[in-house]
Amino acid sequence: MAYWLIKSEPDAFSWSEQVENDIEPWTGVRNHQAKKNLAAMKVGDRAFFYHSNVGREIVGVVEVVREAYPDPTAADGKWVCVDVRAVGPVPHPVTLAAIKADPDLADLALIRQSRLSVVPVSDTHWRHLCRMGGWNS
Repeated sequence: MAYWLIKSEPDAFSWSEQVENDIEPWTGVRNHQAKKNLAAMKVGDRAFFYHSNVGREIVGVVEVVREAYPDPTAADGKWVCVDVRAVGPVPHPVTLAAIKADPDLADLALIRQSRLSVVPVSDTHWRHLCRMGGWNS
């Protein structure tokens, strides 16, 4: 199993909407590196659901339930999406400020590649962020 972090602006698509919808296609990614990350996702992989811009915190965990397929929101057919299912909320949301303040997370892709909406998370970082958020991985 691989781990990821996916970002969404809560005023565009929030964690509560993910929970309400249960399974949701992760569409609208228009960056080539983020597209490669989506294409690398496998069924069963887990991802942190991160609220960007407003909140700036990890708020939940989702699981990939369908691997990459053509993004129906892309007119040109060059982009992909995956389907994710809500697993549960992070008991204690992990803020960007807390992540940046933790030297053990200095090389986390969220910090190094802050503009990407889909980034990998190493096993070590996953466990560390789970501990910070009170999530039993």
